[in-house]
Parts: sequence; structure tokens; C-alpha cells
Amino acid sequence: MSLIQKHGQNMDGRDFIVGDIHGQYDLLLESMARVDFDKSKDRLFCVGDLIDRGIDSFECLSLAFEPWFFGVRGNHEMLAIDALEYGGDAEYLWMINGGTWAITENMIEVRQILREALKYLPYARQIDVLGQQVGIVHAEPPADWSQVEMADDAGKVEMVWGRTRIKRRDTTPVVGIDAVVVGHTIVEQPTWLGNVFYIDTGAFNTGRLTLINAREVLA
Repeated sequence: MSLIQKHGQNMDGRDFIVGDIHGQYDLLLESMARVDFDKSKDRLFCVGDLIDRGIDSFECLSLAFEPWFFGVRGNHEMLAIDALEYGGDAEYLWMINGGTWAITENMIEVRQILREALKYLPYARQIDVLGQQVGIVHAEPPADWSQVEMADDAGKVEMVWGRTRIKRRDTTPVVGIDAVVVGHTIVEQPTWLGNVFYIDTGAFNTGRLTLINAREVLA
């Protein structure tokens, strides 16, 4: 699977981007209802972490198969697949980071669904919004957006785990892209650093799930 999936302009409906869902299925549906989301023509892009910490993680994982939903893989999807494939320390790490929802599910089924879902969750997405390009990764984009397509293992880890930019409050723009939307690090309110927009407002803890029209990113 390619590390990035590119999407042309939505000529029929609107594009929305949502922060880390973390098993908050009902909250997601409420957020979609508020914008009158139309599944027949609108598209919903997600910055990853569909699962963990929320009780409806299984339902949220299944979003990956919906024709109107386009996510990227987050660190919690990677924690989960490592745990389900290798067990041991990886399983312990997953459990203490919100994976306990899976205990009440059929673990074999969860592993099968997760394996399949990851086929629909690349490391990055790129959307044409009114002729401009908006990128999406879970955590940390490379300094040059073109590096996404050729990222090595270290580059992949940065895209799902990195926090260097936000820790340093680095406002250096990512080149080769108009804007990048990310999650991973919880912010009090959606925050710009250069042309990188952080939208994880901690839905599992705060009850605030950020869902924005992609055009707002370019406003």
C-alpha cells in the first residue's frame, strides 16, 4: 500500500476533517449531525486514533470501511496491531494506553478487522481543496511534504508518534503543501504552528471532538 493517498476536489459535496475519535462514536455522530453531513456526497477525513480509551472503539474502527470516511493510521492503531500480533510487552503497552475495550470483544475478530482496516488507513492523505493542497498525518509531518512518499521506517514513526514541532513550538512551514492537519497531541483549542493545524481536543476526556470544514483550513 502507498504511504499516501491523494484525493481530487469534491465536486458534489463538502469535505470535513475530524480530530482523534478514540472510540467516541456517539460524539462523532452528533458532530456530523451538527453540520448536516450527507453521506451520499460529503467526505470525512480523520487524523487517526479511531480506537482506544472509548467504549465504542470497535464501531469506530469499522468506520475505515465506510465509503465516505477517509482516515490515516494513528499511534493507537499501531499499538493495537503490535499487541494483537506479538502479545507480551506490546499487549501490556496497549492495555495501559486505552486498549482495555478489546477485552470484552472477540480478540481474533478484532485482529482480523484491524488488519483489514489498516489497508484503508495510509500514513498520509492529501486533499485538493479549492485548488489548494491540504495534507493529513496523525502526528508530525516531514519538513518537506514530498518526503512522505519515500519515508523510511524512522519517517513512518515520526508521522504517527512525533511531537518535536509542537514541543518546540516550531512555526517553520512545511514546504510542498499549503496546509497540514494533524492530531495526536491534545490542545486546548485548535492551534496553528506555521502551516500545521493541530485539532486533537481530547474528545475522550473533554467531550469536545473538533470537526471542521476543510475550507476553514485555508481561510
